[in-house]
Amino acid sequence: MKDTFKFAVVLGLICIVSSALLAVVNGFTQPQIELQKEKEEDAALKAVFPQAAAFKAHTSAGKFDYYLVYDSSSRLQGFAIKATGKGYSSDIETLVGLDLKLNISAIKVLSLNETPGLGSRVAEQPFTGQFQGKNLDSMDSVQAITGATISSRAVINSIKDKISELTPQLDKEIQDAR
Repeated sequence: MKDTFKFAVVLGLICIVSSALLAVVNGFTQPQIELQKEKEEDAALKAVFPQAAAFKAHTSAGKFDYYLVYDSSSRLQGFAIKATGKGYSSDIETLVGLDLKLNISAIKVLSLNETPGLGSRVAEQPFTGQFQGKNLDSMDSVQAITGATISSRAVINSIKDKISELTPQLDKEIQDAR
Protein backbone atom coordinates (compact mmCIF):
# COMPACT_ATOMS: atom_id res chain seq x y z
CA MET A 1 0.00 0.00 0.00
CA LYS A 2 2.88 2.36 0.84
CA ASP A 3 4.52 1.70 -2.51
CA THR A 4 1.31 2.42 -4.36
CA PHE A 5 0.94 5.75 -2.57
CA LYS A 6 4.58 6.61 -3.28
CA PHE A 7 4.17 5.83 -6.98
CA ALA A 8 0.99 7.91 -7.15
CA VAL A 9 2.76 10.91 -5.58
CA VAL A 10 5.72 10.59 -7.97
CA LEU A 11 3.40 10.25 -10.96
CA GLY A 12 1.39 13.26 -9.76
CA LEU A 13 4.55 15.37 -9.48
CA ILE A 14 5.66 14.32 -12.95
CA CYS A 15 2.26 15.36 -14.33
CA ILE A 16 2.40 18.75 -12.59
CA VAL A 17 5.95 19.47 -13.82
CA SER A 18 5.09 18.34 -17.37
CA SER A 19 1.97 20.51 -17.45
CA ALA A 20 3.90 23.52 -16.21
CA LEU A 21 6.59 23.02 -18.87
CA LEU A 22 3.98 22.68 -21.60
CA ALA A 23 2.31 25.90 -20.45
CA VAL A 24 5.62 27.76 -20.56
CA VAL A 25 6.48 26.43 -24.04
CA ASN A 26 2.98 27.32 -25.25
CA GLY A 27 3.41 30.85 -23.91
CA PHE A 28 6.56 31.29 -25.99
CA THR A 29 5.30 29.66 -29.18
CA GLN A 30 1.71 30.95 -29.32
CA PRO A 31 2.62 34.43 -30.68
CA GLN A 32 4.73 32.82 -33.42
CA ILE A 33 1.92 30.44 -34.32
CA GLU A 34 -0.55 33.35 -34.56
CA LEU A 35 1.90 35.34 -36.71
CA GLN A 36 2.34 32.37 -39.05
CA LYS A 37 -1.45 31.92 -39.36
CA GLU A 38 -1.78 35.61 -40.18
CA LYS A 39 0.86 35.33 -42.93
CA GLU A 40 -0.87 32.26 -44.38
CA GLU A 41 -4.23 34.03 -44.39
CA ASP A 42 -2.72 37.11 -46.08
CA ALA A 43 -1.24 34.86 -48.77
CA ALA A 44 -4.60 33.12 -49.22
CA LEU A 45 -6.37 36.49 -49.55
CA LYS A 46 -3.91 37.49 -52.27
CA ALA A 47 -4.49 34.14 -53.97
CA VAL A 48 -8.27 34.65 -54.24
CA PHE A 49 -7.98 38.38 -55.06
CA PRO A 50 -4.53 39.06 -56.58
CA GLN A 51 -5.48 42.51 -57.90
CA ALA A 52 -6.62 43.78 -54.48
CA ALA A 53 -4.76 46.55 -52.69
CA ALA A 54 -6.38 46.18 -49.27
CA PHE A 55 -8.52 43.82 -47.22
CA LYS A 56 -10.65 44.96 -44.32
CA ALA A 57 -12.18 42.44 -41.94
CA HIS A 58 -15.87 42.98 -41.23
CA THR A 59 -17.09 41.80 -37.85
CA SER A 60 -20.41 41.88 -36.06
CA ALA A 61 -20.95 41.12 -32.39
CA GLY A 62 -17.18 40.57 -32.10
CA LYS A 63 -17.29 37.70 -34.61
CA PHE A 64 -15.57 37.67 -38.02
CA ASP A 65 -18.03 37.77 -40.94
CA TYR A 66 -16.04 38.45 -44.13
CA TYR A 67 -13.37 40.63 -45.70
CA LEU A 68 -14.12 43.68 -47.80
CA VAL A 69 -11.74 43.85 -50.76
CA TYR A 70 -10.57 47.24 -52.07
CA ASP A 71 -8.55 48.38 -55.06
CA SER A 72 -5.76 50.98 -54.94
CA SER A 73 -8.34 53.80 -55.20
CA SER A 74 -10.17 52.46 -52.10
CA ARG A 75 -13.13 51.31 -54.18
CA LEU A 76 -14.91 48.14 -53.15
CA GLN A 77 -13.98 45.30 -55.51
CA GLY A 78 -15.55 42.34 -53.78
CA PHE A 79 -15.47 40.13 -50.74
CA ALA A 80 -13.53 37.24 -49.29
CA ILE A 81 -15.52 34.83 -47.15
CA LYS A 82 -14.58 31.79 -45.12
CA ALA A 83 -16.66 28.64 -45.45
CA THR A 84 -16.27 25.53 -43.32
CA GLY A 85 -17.78 22.12 -44.01
CA LYS A 86 -17.44 18.66 -42.49
CA GLY A 87 -15.45 16.44 -44.83
CA TYR A 88 -14.81 12.72 -44.54
CA SER A 89 -12.37 12.96 -41.64
CA SER A 90 -12.08 16.66 -40.77
CA ASP A 91 -13.50 20.12 -41.18
CA ILE A 92 -12.47 21.73 -44.45
CA GLU A 93 -12.02 25.51 -44.28
CA THR A 94 -12.10 27.43 -47.55
CA LEU A 95 -11.50 31.07 -48.45
CA VAL A 96 -13.71 32.26 -51.31
CA GLY A 97 -13.27 35.43 -53.37
CA LEU A 98 -16.49 37.03 -54.62
CA ASP A 99 -16.79 39.93 -57.05
CA LEU A 100 -19.51 42.58 -56.78
CA LYS A 101 -21.95 40.37 -58.71
CA LEU A 102 -21.27 37.63 -56.11
CA ASN A 103 -19.54 35.47 -58.70
CA ILE A 104 -16.62 33.44 -57.40
CA SER A 105 -13.24 34.75 -58.50
CA ALA A 106 -11.28 31.91 -56.88
CA ILE A 107 -11.21 29.61 -53.88
CA LYS A 108 -8.34 28.53 -51.66
CA VAL A 109 -8.52 25.68 -49.16
CA LEU A 110 -7.10 26.98 -45.88
CA SER A 111 -7.14 23.79 -43.83
CA LEU A 112 -8.10 20.16 -44.11
CA ASN A 113 -7.01 16.80 -42.80
CA GLU A 114 -8.55 14.49 -45.38
CA THR A 115 -7.22 11.22 -46.76
CA PRO A 116 -3.98 11.91 -48.66
CA GLY A 117 -4.38 11.26 -52.37
CA LEU A 118 -8.18 11.28 -52.27
CA GLY A 119 -9.93 13.80 -50.06
CA SER A 120 -6.92 16.09 -50.02
CA ARG A 121 -7.39 16.61 -53.78
CA VAL A 122 -10.15 19.15 -53.01
CA ALA A 123 -7.32 21.63 -52.43
CA GLU A 124 -5.85 21.05 -55.89
CA GLN A 125 -6.39 22.90 -59.17
CA PRO A 126 -8.67 20.75 -61.24
CA PHE A 127 -11.28 20.84 -58.48
CA THR A 128 -10.76 24.40 -57.18
CA GLY A 129 -10.62 25.82 -60.71
CA GLN A 130 -14.21 24.72 -61.37
CA PHE A 131 -15.51 27.41 -59.00
CA GLN A 132 -14.18 30.38 -60.96
CA GLY A 133 -17.03 32.43 -62.42
CA LYS A 134 -19.71 30.42 -60.64
CA ASN A 135 -22.47 31.99 -58.60
CA LEU A 136 -24.97 30.55 -56.17
CA ASP A 137 -27.25 29.36 -58.97
CA SER A 138 -24.53 27.64 -61.01
CA MET A 139 -22.70 25.85 -58.18
CA ASP A 140 -24.51 22.57 -58.96
CA SER A 141 -22.35 22.21 -62.08
CA VAL A 142 -19.17 21.76 -60.00
CA GLN A 143 -18.11 18.13 -60.36
CA ALA A 144 -17.12 16.15 -57.26
CA ILE A 145 -13.86 14.23 -57.24
CA THR A 146 -14.35 10.51 -57.81
CA GLY A 147 -13.50 8.68 -54.60
CA ALA A 148 -13.70 11.89 -52.58
CA THR A 149 -17.37 12.73 -52.91
CA ILE A 150 -17.85 13.52 -49.22
CA SER A 151 -14.92 15.94 -49.16
CA SER A 152 -15.97 17.52 -52.46
CA ARG A 153 -19.57 17.96 -51.33
CA ALA A 154 -18.36 19.45 -48.03
CA VAL A 155 -16.52 22.18 -49.94
CA ILE A 156 -19.34 22.81 -52.42
CA ASN A 157 -22.12 22.86 -49.83
CA SER A 158 -20.20 24.96 -47.31
CA ILE A 159 -19.52 27.60 -49.97
CA LYS A 160 -23.15 27.58 -51.13
CA ASP A 161 -24.42 27.83 -47.54
CA LYS A 162 -22.05 30.65 -46.62
CA ILE A 163 -22.86 32.69 -49.73
CA SER A 164 -26.60 32.20 -49.07
CA GLU A 165 -26.16 33.25 -45.45
CA LEU A 166 -24.15 36.38 -46.28
CA THR A 167 -25.94 37.53 -49.46
CA PRO A 168 -28.19 40.09 -47.68
CA GLN A 169 -25.20 41.65 -45.89
CA LEU A 170 -23.04 41.63 -49.03
CA ASP A 171 -25.83 43.20 -51.10
CA LYS A 172 -26.10 45.97 -48.50
CA GLU A 173 -22.32 46.55 -48.68
CA ILE A 174 -22.56 46.82 -52.47
CA GLN A 175 -25.42 49.33 -52.23
CA ASP A 176 -23.55 51.40 -49.62
CA ALA A 177 -20.45 51.50 -51.84
CA ARG A 178 -22.37 53.03 -54.77
